[in-house]
Amino acid sequence: MSQENPTQEAVRTIAELKQAREQILREVRKVIVGQDQVVDELLTALFADGHVLLVGVPGLAKTLLISTLARVLDLDFNRVQFTPDLMPSDITGTEIIEEDRATGHRSFKFVRGPIFANLILADEINRTPPKTQAALLQAMQEKAVSAAGQTMPLKLPFFVLATQNPIEQEGTYPLPEAQLDRFMFNILVDYPTEEEERKIVSTTTGPMEDTVQRVFSGEQILKVQQIVRRVPVSDHVVAYAVALARNTRPAHTNHQFIKDYVSWGAGPRASQYLVLASKTRAVLHGRPTPAVEDVRAVAPSVLRHRVIPNFNAEAENIQVIDLITRLVKELPEPKEKVVATV
Repeated sequence: MSQENPTQEAVRTIAELKQAREQILREVRKVIVGQDQVVDELLTALFADGHVLLVGVPGLAKTLLISTLARVLDLDFNRVQFTPDLMPSDITGTEIIEEDRATGHRSFKFVRGPIFANLILADEINRTPPKTQAALLQAMQEKAVSAAGQTMPLKLPFFVLATQNPIEQEGTYPLPEAQLDRFMFNILVDYPTEEEERKIVSTTTGPMEDTVQRVFSGEQILKVQQIVRRVPVSDHVVAYAVALARNTRPAHTNHQFIKDYVSWGAGPRASQYLVLASKTRAVLHGRPTPAVEDVRAVAPSVLRHRVIPNFNAEAENIQVIDLITRLVKELPEPKEKVVATV
């Protein structure tokens, strides 16, 4: 029996992933009503090996959604409630003195913190001081924890979901732009529709069954992350992604509304994430290479926290998402299409 070559294996895995995505959505819908787009974006970030900032008011089942997703994907899940008195060691772990009762000998033992899991929910990350925020963000970037004089790798896949309440800002420590840039996506969790809300009330006030089945595993996720990196992307798609990111910068655009309403635009990491997220989105939908439409689809979540409006925008009540939507609509697609390259 002949073995598959890498290309054949990748094609087969892409087909399997499309089917797995549909199964994941079915399982999540057993517990969560609506929010299909949010789940899709979470899966895109996960398979792209990125982290997510979830923004939504309390009571929209963000924690339940993430814990359900962890069960469906068979991932270790920990939730950390961020508070003003939370210390870095409360996340990473701490050393304790342990005594051997037989010999009386004492030694230091490192007790691992909640960050040693596959999926971390950092609830209300803007409620904790910058020192504690930095400890989490360092682990996100390096996928390792430095403590007790040694560096310990985190379990892979490692995926951080941080939440923020967009309404209540008193007593918070907003994340600086440089730290926000570490998150691949900024996903807005909106209110459900009236029909969805009626269904939520009906299902949650009666007997509940939330037995979900495992659809994927950590090993499979790591395999998909490697395949995503090898997905070919045409030069015109890369050119569009770069042009989209550059045109959010007032100094690099000819769009007058960007010059009028934007203080700072997205950096090069935005271009990278636009392409990487587009690759992942294409794979999740069973396509071997991304198109410009994939870039347009992921643009709001990639750019929302990277474009900083100026005073004029705030005075005229112009939202960041309005500027991004307009730019995506007006920016022309490159005409020339060249041979795809890896």
